[in-house]
Order: sequence, then structure tokens, then C-alpha cells
Amino acid sequence: MNHNIDEQFELLSHLLEEGSFGQQSDYSGQAEQGDESARSIDDAVQKSSVHLERSSVIETRPDTGREQRKGTPEIIFGATKETAQIVSMARALLASTKRAIISRLRSESVEPLQEAFHDYTVRFHEASHAMVIYSPDYVRKSTGGYVGVISAGTSDIPAAEEAALIAEEMGCRVTSIYDVGVAGLHRLIEPLRELIASDVDVIIVAAGMDGALPSVVTGLVPVPVIGLPTSIGYGLGGKGIAALLSMLQTCAPGLSVVNIDNGVGAGITAALVANRVARAREHQSQ
Repeated sequence: MNHNIDEQFELLSHLLEEGSFGQQSDYSGQAEQGDESARSIDDAVQKSSVHLERSSVIETRPDTGREQRKGTPEIIFGATKETAQIVSMARALLASTKRAIISRLRSESVEPLQEAFHDYTVRFHEASHAMVIYSPDYVRKSTGGYVGVISAGTSDIPAAEEAALIAEEMGCRVTSIYDVGVAGLHRLIEPLRELIASDVDVIIVAAGMDGALPSVVTGLVPVPVIGLPTSIGYGLGGKGIAALLSMLQTCAPGLSVVNIDNGVGAGITAALVANRVARAREHQSQ
């Protein structure tokens, strides 16, 4: 977390106590009584109100302070945005954090973005349809967190890759194991044994169809497991519905579940867990 976090929470508490960015009656009344502290808060609220009013006409306003505030990067959801909007948001993030992460990027936006940021390091991850843009001097720090990512089938790889990418961008080491679903459960044993032997902190398991693999893995390992249902499947309960419900109804304790195809959510949650574990390890070693 950034050292500015106390200042951010102090300002936030002032604004929340006001109840509304635009209402200033309580602070104004105190200011009229000569309370300098209240007057300074009132000024801050006024500035915030003006900022919000002016910003309301702007098409994009990415959360550039998210990583400092809560340890997770802002991620641009590309599927529903025009290329020009993505460019605008990416520029804002690059200016403030030196990195822009774009998920669910449409094919027609890939080349224009590569051209728009030709002076930057641009990495397009085809499997997950994600793109990461780095400033030339950006250095990704390793946190010491360790995340395992498992997919039941090859069709589940896009969601698994999205989760793996996000965990890596949050500083974690990631080991991926693919195509080890319950239709051939013998394929899972050796890779899973190696993953546990290497002291993994948390495991993401992506599965569609019956969604059984996350429960199986959870029953075998001593670490938290995040179930990632995918939209693979057809007929009654298809498109991830059966997989999601199966994971929610698990009898294996220690399994948490994100929504269908939510690789970003799975990756962020896993990385938050792994990074906290890494911090604990570091403190114990000191």
C-alpha cells in the first residue's frame, strides 16, 4: 500500500461525513462560527464538487489511484468500449501508473491500439483477449505471492489465462496446469502434487460443463481454492449455469466462487490472498 493512504482516507472521511459532495450546510455553519478547521474542509468539499461537475462531461475517468488505495490495478473492460475511449483511458493510466491493462479486447481494436502506443511496450495476449501496455521505464515488482491456475479443459483456457495474467500483473508468480478435467482425473494427480510441494498460496480452478473439478481440487489441497465457472456447455444448464451452481453447492470446504467467465475477479482475489501470505512470510523471516 502507498504511504499516501492515510491522506486519502482522511479526505474520504471528510467527504463521506458531509453525506454529499454538493451539500455544505453543516460545514458552512461551523465556518461562520470561526472554525478554521471546518472552513478548510468546506473548501475541500467545494473543490471536489467543482471537479465532479466538470468531469461529468468527460467520456472516461479511470480510477488511477486504485492500486495505491487497495492494491489492485484499474482494468479497462474493452468489450463494451469504443477504441477511442480505450485509448483515452489507457493514456490516463499510463500517465499516472505507467501501465494500462485492457480485458476482453475486441479484435478490431487490437491494431489501432498497437499503432496508438507504438512508443510503448504493448503485449497482446491472444488466448485471453487481453492487452497490457507499459511505459518504457515500467518495472513490475515481484511480491513473492504464488498462484496456481488449473483448467479442466482446453476450452476453459481463455478464462484461466485471463486470471493468470491479472495475478502476474499484481506481482505474483503463476504456474498454470491445463486440460486435467474429471473425464480423465488421473491427469490431475502429478501436476497437483507438484503444485502443493512448491508451496502454492492459492489455486484458481476454471471449469465449464459440469463444473466438478474445483470441488475435487478443494477436497485434496490445504490452500484456498477459487472456482472459476466458464461458459462452456450446452442445453439445459449450459453456458456456465450448471458449472456455477455445481460450485456453489460444493461440499468441499475452502472453495470460493466468482461469476461465469470472471477471470479478472478470480485473478484479483487470488493475488490479494497470495500477496498477503507473502507479506506474512516476509515478516516471519525477519
